[in-house]
Amino acid sequence: MKNLDWIEQRGGLERAAAAIAPAVRAFFAQGGTGRVAFSAQEAGADALGIGETAGLEEVYAALNQAAKHGARPRAVHVAGVGAFVVSAQADKAGTRLAGRIALVTGGAQGFGEGIARELAAAGAKVVVADLNLALAEQVAASLDAKHGAGTAAAMKVDVGDETSVEALVRGIVLRFGGLDLLVSNAGVLRAGGLEEMALKDFEFVTRINYTAFFLMTKYAARPMKVQARFDPAYAADIVQINSKSGLEGSNKNFAYAGGKFGGIGLVQSFAKELVEHRIKVNAICPGNYYEGPLWSDPVKGLFVQYLKAGKVPGAKTVQDVYDFYVAKVPMRRGCSPADVAKAIAYCVEQTYETGQAIPVTGGQNMLK
Repeated sequence: MKNLDWIEQRGGLERAAAAIAPAVRAFFAQGGTGRVAFSAQEAGADALGIGETAGLEEVYAALNQAAKHGARPRAVHVAGVGAFVVSAQADKAGTRLAGRIALVTGGAQGFGEGIARELAAAGAKVVVADLNLALAEQVAASLDAKHGAGTAAAMKVDVGDETSVEALVRGIVLRFGGLDLLVSNAGVLRAGGLEEMALKDFEFVTRINYTAFFLMTKYAARPMKVQARFDPAYAADIVQINSKSGLEGSNKNFAYAGGKFGGIGLVQSFAKELVEHRIKVNAICPGNYYEGPLWSDPVKGLFVQYLKAGKVPGAKTVQDVYDFYVAKVPMRRGCSPADVAKAIAYCVEQTYETGQAIPVTGGQNMLK
């Protein structure tokens, strides 16, 4: 009998299961597009059984051997860990993102909500992750009502907290078997000049807009790497929702712009590191979503903040600030979630670009 200490050494049963599930998905879930759900319970008698092993690599080897011999199990049971139930059929076949498991952070409102809705319409299984779980649950329920039960799931996350991020990704992998698309969208803004900006506000903006992207990429890439290792046709995507402020400095908005500039540096660096695992990493730099809460919230929105900060010379009302910004856009409108979702779909479908920062700004920012 072999020693199962390796399970505890990996941090316990759930973490061990999260390392196994993407491999099960790669070998047995219809070209890696189906789902795999983990349960600590015993599997049925017809499950593929993996006996006690001395480590994770032995589990991988046993799965690989079974696949080579033509096994197509509906469930896999790993001794000491639990059962992995395979749903081989990809949902919504024929849609652009059929079978893709997508995570959208900050998905309960604003750009994030709009992106989640567009991804669901394109056939993805969408995890709506947000600090506001109740609001995320409302969004997920509405997606299920529109596109069918099981389209979306709501999960809570604090993207600036490593423990929370790790738990989020682990929960997704245990529920679905992997993660194919991370849309790192959650962000915050505190406007102000040098004399107005407090250190605590600067550090908060940096933690959510910069550090959080590192945390999300670190943990989201793990299941992607495992699946790519065992499925030569598999590819995954990490997309940071950046900003046009990541392409050009922003007056009296340096905390936000600085974090976004740094985010593009992370995108380029992560792209070089992860390309060998067939994980593309790109940034989308949207223009202003004037209808979203980031801009239009009557208390904390950017229109109000910019008016108070005196960022628009001569502006006396919120409408003055609005008119000033719309006039800067050649297409004379703000950027919508549908515009951003089209850029995300491009990032996913193309196979020869990584490390890019793609402006979606109505012509306001053009690549040089």
